[in-house]
Amino acid sequence: MRKQDEKTRLTIEELEKKNAQLEQRNKELEAKMEYYKQQFALLQAKRFGTSSEKTDKDQLELQLFNEAEVSSAVLLAEPTLETISYTRKKKIGRTDRLNDLPVETIHYDLSDSEKVCSECDHSMHEMSTQVRKELKIIPAQVTVVEHVQHIYSCRHCETHAIKTPIKKAEMPKPVIKKGLASPSAVAFV
Repeated sequence: MRKQDEKTRLTIEELEKKNAQLEQRNKELEAKMEYYKQQFALLQAKRFGTSSEKTDKDQLELQLFNEAEVSSAVLLAEPTLETISYTRKKKIGRTDRLNDLPVETIHYDLSDSEKVCSECDHSMHEMSTQVRKELKIIPAQVTVVEHVQHIYSCRHCETHAIKTPIKKAEMPKPVIKKGLASPSAVAFV
């Protein structure tokens, strides 16, 4: 029985030591946890908290430099208001810039034999024209060349037939599609 009492006493002592160690470890962990909570709260306050401007006491001394305002006790009259008016310039388009240049017009027309309808052999009328402008450069001289392409259709076919033929006079293609440059302008550049 003594052995058993002694054994029990040893296990109780061991358990008490372990319990004391666990309590010490628990206190350490609680202290660490409290430290981390405070660090987290501080970081959250810095990140999401309100920020206010704080004036430094050294900056308050800078108010002494108001000498000009303090010494000017004379009240000056309010300045009069000026009204400023302006007019907007009209936006100048690409073709508007060509108005001051001399114009050379070249017409591209069909021959009389080509102005006959291929469907009904009646004469065709001029339906519209197409105009393409390009710059022509003669050294020390710039002119505008208008290429006018005449387009024809048949009145008889427009009123009586299902199909209306349309004919365009042949015209040379531009050097740069939808550009103002002529072959001479490109060569000059």
